Amino acid sequence: MKGERVELDWTEGNDLRLLQNGTDFFPALCAAIDAARVSVHLETYIFMLDRTGRRVLEKLIAAVHRGVKVRVVLDGFGAAATADAIRTALTEAGAHCRIFRPEPRWLGKFVFSRNRLRRLHRKVTVVDGRIAFIGGINIIDDYDDLDPADGIGAPRFDFAVRVEGPLATQAAYAQDLLWVRLNWARLRRHPREWRHMHLLKPRHEDASPRGALRAALVLRDNLRFRQTFERAYLYGIARARRDILIANAYFFPGMRFRRALAKAAARGVRVRLLLQGKVEYRMQYHATRSLYDQLLRDGIEIYEYMPSYLHAKVAVIDNVATVGSSNLDPFSLLLAREANVVVDDQPFAWDLQERLETAIREGGRFIRPLDYRRRGWLRRCVDAASYTLLRIGVALTGSSDKY
Repeated sequence: MKGERVELDWTEGNDLRLLQNGTDFFPALCAAIDAARVSVHLETYIFMLDRTGRRVLEKLIAAVHRGVKVRVVLDGFGAAATADAIRTALTEAGAHCRIFRPEPRWLGKFVFSRNRLRRLHRKVTVVDGRIAFIGGINIIDDYDDLDPADGIGAPRFDFAVRVEGPLATQAAYAQDLLWVRLNWARLRRHPREWRHMHLLKPRHEDASPRGALRAALVLRDNLRFRQTFERAYLYGIARARRDILIANAYFFPGMRFRRALAKAAARGVRVRLLLQGKVEYRMQYHATRSLYDQLLRDGIEIYEYMPSYLHAKVAVIDNVATVGSSNLDPFSLLLAREANVVVDDQPFAWDLQERLETAIREGGRFIRPLDYRRRGWLRRCVDAASYTLLRIGVALTGSSDKY
């Protein structure tokens, strides 16, 4: 760890606004789409046609009718239920829509392929090449999951950032590269269409400062940036001196990551995890709980968020913050395309930390080591079985030795 270097592409002169939950995110997103004059490029893992999803779709179609170039990329698994309807509506309006790795039909659904696990999990929207929205919030209404009978009485807990400045230009360039990849087969059949791609200029051009913040866009893919985000996390943890606070929806990091947290706690850093308390996917939830015993023994504080589903993928390490789409699990760290923003700014980091502290105070259930060790045999068996099943899944990626 000490000899490992992480080269992040830091940019100065950014303006970033932290957006909490859909209450902040969707009004800001829709306002930016309404003000678009040239282009809107939206990528998302899930795009539901609920109240919020229909509103965003209507804004995109209205932008097309104003002469704005609209491009949308949906993940073929996450948006499988709605992708065809959304693509039809956008195409009929004159927009462009692509599906990233569409799910196979009929018997093909029962054939395993590791490529089916490589999903587009990032949530990035860029408007006019200068305003970007990056984070963990899908196009889905926060209040869809409300169920007082099931103890869910608050909206989904999540974050994103609104960005202006050089970082937004980088995000636009990354989107363009993926767009070319998605159109590669068609372009080979119709070479003349290259002239219609309208790629943005490389990221260091036309990237005028919009603020004073230092930040980096950290991408994860399966070629150039396979371990960039995990290495950046490990680099920060190894150098933490005061506080590490991580809020993550699906927490099942590899052994190296867990050892780094243990070493930080051993040298006096306060390490806290805010994890899911409401069960969204049972196997992931119980597999995570199987890690609690060792984490607690290592002196790490664990809180479970109880008011609603926790969907956040954020962290504060001393005065540096990260907001993005990447969970700390094998799916995000080994397979998916992700996008995260790292912000080296004390006021921004403290703002995010205060919001997480509030969530812990008002809705966090502290996991006491003694109470956890006294849990019943049935829960122990379920946790152990889930851990084993998840490790079998990781083995299919060829990286079981890391977990």
